[in-house]
Amino acid sequence: MRRLRDQGLTVFFLVIFLAALAGQAIAGFNLYNEDQISHAKLLGQAPETISFLRYLTSSHFAQATTENWQSEYLQFALFMFATVWLVQRGSTESKKPGEEGTETDEQQTVGRHARPDSPKWARVGGWRTRLYENSLLLVMTLIWLWSWFAQSVSGWSEFNVEQLDHKEATVSWLGYITSSDFWFTTLQNWQSEFLAVGSFAAFTIYLRQRGSPESKPVGAAHTDTAVEG
Repeated sequence: MRRLRDQGLTVFFLVIFLAALAGQAIAGFNLYNEDQISHAKLLGQAPETISFLRYLTSSHFAQATTENWQSEYLQFALFMFATVWLVQRGSTESKKPGEEGTETDEQQTVGRHARPDSPKWARVGGWRTRLYENSLLLVMTLIWLWSWFAQSVSGWSEFNVEQLDHKEATVSWLGYITSSDFWFTTLQNWQSEFLAVGSFAAFTIYLRQRGSPESKPVGAAHTDTAVEG
C-alpha cells in the first residue's frame, strides 16, 4: 500500500488514461461501423463493417489518437523550453524574475557539486551530463515528432480512403501534410493547448487551490512567484 501511495499520481493518471482510451476505441468502433452502414445504404450496397480488433489497427483510430498526443507533447516541450528563459511574475509555473537561464552547476547540483545520491550521469560530466540535463525536453520532443508523423501518416491514409469513396484522386503524403485538411485538425489542437497552458500560468497568479503543489499558499501575495511566500 505504501508503494502504491508513493506512485499514486502516476497510477491514477495511467488508470484513467487507459479507461478513456478504451472508451474512445469502443465509441470510435461503433461510429465507424455506423458510418459504413449509412454510406452503404445511400449507395444501395452491402455494408463493409469491421471487427473491433481490426478497428484498433485502422487509420481512423490511429489518427484520432495521435493527433491529440502530438499536441499534448508539443505543449509540454514548448512550455519546458520557454520557462528556462521566460518568467511570469506571480505565477507558480515560473521561476522568479531575474533567475532566467539554465542556472549554474552549483544550483543544478551537477559535476563536482553533485550529491552522493545524485544520478550517475549528473556526476560524471562531459557529454553524458549534457545529454542527461536536457533529457526531459529531448524525450518530450521526440515523442511529439513521432506522434506528429504517425498522425500525418494515419490521416493521409484516412483522407485517401474518403477520396476513393467519393471517386476523387488520392494525394501523396507530402500533398496531404500541406493540405488544409491536415492543418485544420493540427492547428485546432495546438491552439487549444497553447490557450490552456497560458491561461493556467496566468490563473495561478490570482487563484488558489489549498494543498496543491500547482498553487501558491492560500495567503501568498499575488506578486509572489513560484513557491515563494
